[in-house]
Amino acid sequence: MSYLIYSIEDDKDISHLINVALSKQGYVVKSFYNGKDFYDALALETPQLILLDMMLPDTSGTEILKNIRSKAIYDDVDIIIISAKRMVMDKVDGLDLGADDYIEKPFDILELMSRVNVKYRRYNKRKSKTLAVNDIVMNIDEHTVTRNGKLIELTLKEFDILKLLLEKKGKVVSRDELLGEALESRTIDMHINSIRKKINDMDSKIIKTVYGVGYKVIE
Repeated sequence: MSYLIYSIEDDKDISHLINVALSKQGYVVKSFYNGKDFYDALALETPQLILLDMMLPDTSGTEILKNIRSKAIYDDVDIIIISAKRMVMDKVDGLDLGADDYIEKPFDILELMSRVNVKYRRYNKRKSKTLAVNDIVMNIDEHTVTRNGKLIELTLKEFDILKLLLEKKGKVVSRDELLGEALESRTIDMHINSIRKKINDMDSKIIKTVYGVGYKVIE
């Protein structure tokens, strides 16, 4: 199960409970007791889900929520607030700021697991409509390609070629297979070079040439 969860909770007992329970379900869980450690980790790796306590020692959950939702690169990250604040307006404010769910403390761990499972199922549905390698994401339905959240303009032919390479990520796609996408053998290299330029892969670290055979995308 490749599903990364960041849990930001300064109560170490609650944090441990969350980590153990969700880890046993097969999720990858990383726990943080303050905002600084969370931001350090976020700069290195983006999770699929954030469990966010609203009261932290060095910042507020509200500030973290605003920060994340202000950046398009994190649009697909789900956020569940876990808070002792029970007023209706606290919930409304959290949801209005971009949280996807709100759980009151004290909470039943089975309820939390259920809420997380719902987010995981929805994530899988979204993922089925996308292809990705590293920070390059192709949305099939929307016919878009982004890298680090920045839109990349591809021609229809380039999109089809990249789609085939991403669908067979890690495997060599022969020139014969690409002929069906590029139509003419002499244009394959031209299209590949154009794609590399647009996705900033001129060192061929993502799209590798397999001489005499074809190309493959690697992570």
